[in-house]
This record gives sequence, structure tokens and C-alpha cells, in this order.
Amino acid sequence: MSARLFSILRVLMANEKPVTSEYIAQLLNVTSRTIRDDIKILDRILQDFGANIQSIRGIGFQLIIDNDHEFRSFLNQKLNEQTVPNSPEERITYLIKRFLLADSYLKLDDLCEEMHISKSTIQNDLRSVKKIFKQYNLSLQQKPTYGLKLYGNEVKMRFALSEHIFDRSEPISKTTWIKQLAQITEISLEELEKVWSIIIKEIKVNQIYLSDIAINNLFIHIIIAYKRIKDGHYVSLIHQDLKEIKLQKEYQVALSIVRKTETILEIKFPDVEIAYITIHLLGTKMVKQSKLTETEFENILEKQTQVLTTKILDLIEAKMNLGIRHDQELIIGLGLHLKPAINRYKYGMNIRNPMLNDIKLNYPVAFEAAVMAGMVLDNEINVLIDENEIGYIALHIGAAIERKKLKTGPKKCFIVCASGLGSAHLIKYKLQSVLGSQIQVMGTTEFYQLKQIPFSEIDFIISSVPIQEKLPCPVIVVNTILSETDLDRIKTHLNKRTETINDYIKEEFVFLNQTFPTKESALQFLVNQIKTKMSLPDNYLDLIYEREEVAPTAYGNLVAIPHPITAQAKETFLTICTLQKPINWSNKRVQLICLLNVEKDGHKDLEIMYKGLIKVIEDPTIVQQLIQARNYSEFIKPLLQLYS
Repeated sequence: MSARLFSILRVLMANEKPVTSEYIAQLLNVTSRTIRDDIKILDRILQDFGANIQSIRGIGFQLIIDNDHEFRSFLNQKLNEQTVPNSPEERITYLIKRFLLADSYLKLDDLCEEMHISKSTIQNDLRSVKKIFKQYNLSLQQKPTYGLKLYGNEVKMRFALSEHIFDRSEPISKTTWIKQLAQITEISLEELEKVWSIIIKEIKVNQIYLSDIAINNLFIHIIIAYKRIKDGHYVSLIHQDLKEIKLQKEYQVALSIVRKTETILEIKFPDVEIAYITIHLLGTKMVKQSKLTETEFENILEKQTQVLTTKILDLIEAKMNLGIRHDQELIIGLGLHLKPAINRYKYGMNIRNPMLNDIKLNYPVAFEAAVMAGMVLDNEINVLIDENEIGYIALHIGAAIERKKLKTGPKKCFIVCASGLGSAHLIKYKLQSVLGSQIQVMGTTEFYQLKQIPFSEIDFIISSVPIQEKLPCPVIVVNTILSETDLDRIKTHLNKRTETINDYIKEEFVFLNQTFPTKESALQFLVNQIKTKMSLPDNYLDLIYEREEVAPTAYGNLVAIPHPITAQAKETFLTICTLQKPINWSNKRVQLICLLNVEKDGHKDLEIMYKGLIKVIEDPTIVQQLIQARNYSEFIKPLLQLYS
């Protein structure tokens, strides 16, 4: 079965609702007629394996599974088959693997023949391949009549190998990627299992706690080191660093792992290789958080890490008002994560995060908060972390956000009253008697002490005095003696309709069926359109690009949600653009752009907007309806139906 047929099957499996041939065609960069023809072929294949593709006129195609056992057997069989890469993403992955594993030059003509593509197509793919290699300081060098070969630092070469030669995403079992390693290194499965057992035993005996992902990374590093040493490639390390590493407890653990591995693989690891295995242990070790007191936490972490943790949480609270600044689990968890993260950066190590896309999709607010953590590390200690590391930090922040939700009880308010404490208490007790557990009065104050109110800890203010100045939370003005009208107004606020994504969309900022060849031209257009209606900082576009550099905002399913790295707008709203044809956005295809403009120093609940956007991203039917809309009325209709 061809790669394209398998890609179509993946799309159908990923969607419970029918999807159109146009939608699949845009994802795979072919015509809808090609997709319809392919679906007929795919349907004939699937009918022999307990499934079929149902065509629903005017709606799309849907996968129907009649026999789950037969269908699963079919999938397992097809997953193990080698197919020619077809989509741009598959071709880029294939080329990366070919150059990483090649010992000699590769000719473009030979690669074109292997992949059944034209020279112009491969030259276009190579631009993306070179960008990815650049992240590791690796480069493709051309030699006339010989072709292209990958060059660069041996350590960086190994990091690239560990990331790209096989699939280590979460659903893939250990058995699968060990088989892939066996093919690449020519080590037997039995020997690989023995090395794995050595690592597990040594880290247990020495009480070094590693995550599953960290153990995988360590194992893969050792096996790649074996292959590279065997092929005559050696790493180098500054003498002073080597001396410092040898003093660490983890060096003895690495030494024990290496000596036992040498016996199995019949190869000698140089001292410097042991140092790099030590760096893996230093860069991934965890402390069991549940056993830590605050004093022990301070003893484990250097003062610098404690200060960084505090600065990160202060910035997140100031910019996003998440109400998690004093979450003890977050303070400890983030601090413990930062220590090995800084170690990883110090020694030029990368870290793979197989959950990255899921984190970005399911915890977008936490991910944006983690981007701010990255800004603090860059500004304070010149440590520039990538989106994989940001994703792990987002997990800590996301957990704190979820903990706060669990603790959410009654709506919290503060009472402002100009006529004294007695009047304020009268309002307080009246509210408690009428609204009971729906409301919690956090305190009372006079108007002149307004700025002393803990705004981050309350939901709204009830005031017997009109308040003209803008405050970070809503104000309900009432009479000192609460009337039925006053109480009704408060009740309405407590039970008010939840905001939706539609509250952030204005017709004047929706641009349909545009024709932009690149993300740069599309973003320039959107920013220019905003500037015709309101003032923006001169560097607004630069701030959007700065955010893209940290982590691309293309979420898949043809949608991108770009935004400046820090809030800069006068209000929170979306600027939206649909395209006639998809464009390349960091190796993902994008046809719906939602530029997120966030109010500077505002305290809007961004989670509402993100949840609305994620609802759209996860539904290909809605995405297609938005892309195909010819006017604003057609565009807004599916969004209104989301909340009907």
C-alpha cells in the first residue's frame, strides 16, 4: 500500500465525523480528484480486512470498521512495511534519515529515483531539511560530481541521530524502536535487551530516578555511541569540563554502565564517552517530589535556581494572572525541573518531548506561560531552551492550573463602601443570607483604599460607590441598602453566560479567500490591517516572529494561531485570514490563520479563547467550513453552532 493511501487512512481514522476529499487533498498537497480515486482503491483493500469507507453525498467520507480484530491485524502488518515517502513531511523525514546514516556523498539524481520525485521537488524539500540540520549546527556540503554530505560536530551529529532515525513517539512500544535500532546498528536484539537491563539495574541500585523518556534517551545515546565509535567517529570534550564531570556521583554510575556494556558489545568506550553518559544522568535526574519538605527543597537547589523559579512565577502571574503564583507543588516541581534543564543546556544536549503536540493542543495557556519561563532563562542566565523543554515546563504549569480549578468554589468578591464598616457588613450579611454558598466575601474596604484590594484573588467587586477607574476585575455598583434590583444584578453576574470565542471575533478583522504565498506575507497583511484601525507598537510583527522562533504556532489540521511573544494590543481580539491555497508554516500546511492579539496588562481569561480555538482545530469539518466560507455570514455560522 502506498504512503499516500496510508496517509488517507490515518486522516479517516483520526476523525469520527466524515471528512471531505478537498480537506484531505489540502493536507496531502494533491488534487481532490486524486484523493477520490485513491479512496476507491483504499476501500477495495479495506473490504478484505474488516473495514470499508462510506461515501456520504455532500458531506464526505467516513471509515467504518466492521471487524476490529481483522482491521488491527491489517494495521500491524502495514506499519511494518517500508513505503516510498509521498507527502512533503514524509519526504523531509526520509531525507534527514538518509543523510544522517550515509557514510559517503549522496547524489540528487539517485535520491530522486529512490523517492520517485522531480529535481525541483527535492530541491524544495532540501530547504526544509537544511533548516532542521541548522538547529544542530550541522550543514549539507556539496562537492561537484559527488553530491551532498552532512558535516558537523560529532556530539551534535549524535543528538540529531537520536532524534530523527526512528520514531520514539509515545504510542510506539519499546520493542518497536529497539527493532529499529537493531537494523541500524547491526546489534542483535538479545544484546540490546542486555544493555537495557544493565541501565535499569544500575539506576535502581544507585537510586537515580529517571523518567521513562529519560531512560529511553540514555539507552539510545549509548547504542548510537557504540555505532559511531565502531565507524571511527569520536567526540571531544573540554578538559576542564571532563575534570568537573568526574567529580560527580553520576560519573561512577556511568562508568559501571559502560564497563558492563563493553563486555556485551565487545568494544572499548573512551573516557570522554563515559563523560557524555554522565551528562545524560546529570541532565535527566529527578528527585521524588512527594518526599520533599520546603527546607529540603532549598538544600537541593542552588540559590540561583530558587531565584529563577521565583522570577518565572512572578512574570507569569504579572502577565497572565493565572492565580498559581503560590502553588507549592508548582514551586518545587518547576525548581527541580530547572536544575537538570540548565545542565542540559550547559553541555549542549537536546531533549525529545514526544508529548509536545498534545501539550500545545490541550494546554495552550500553560504552554504560553512556559514560553515566558523560557524568556526569563534567556534574559537572566543566557540559557535559550527549545520548544521540547518548554513543553515539559508547561506540564508543571498545566498541573497547577488544573489544581486551581479543583479548588474553585464560590465566586469571591470584595465590598467597597464609603459609608463605614457597619454599612459594608450590612451588605456582606445580606449577600450571605440570600446567596449562601454561591458567594464568598473576602473583605471590605473604603474607596480610598481601593488599590489595596488583592485583585488576583477575587472574581469581582461589589461597590456602593461608582468607580470610574479601570480595574482588573468587574465592578457591580449597588445601593448601601441592597434592593431586589441590586440582588438580581448580582445573581445575573454569578450566573452570566460564559464567554465564547465569538466574543473575540469582529467582522472588520476577518479576511476570507486571500492569496498569500508565504506566512510572512500573510502576517504582514494582517498586522497592516490592524494598524489601519488602531495603534500598535512599531515592532509588533517582529514580536510575532520572535514567538515563532521559540515554537511554531502551526497546530496541524491546516490551522495556525500566531501571536506576539508578549501582550501588546489595546484589547483582546482575533484577526483571521483564510487562504485559497495552503502555505508552508514550519513544515506544516496552513490555510486558516488566527492572529491572537492580547490586551497589554489585561486580565482576560485567555483559556476561554484558546479552548474555543482548540475546539475549531480538532474538528476538520468546521475548519473546512471556515476555509470555504465566501462571506462573514458563512464564516461565523459554524462558530455560532459550536455553542448552540
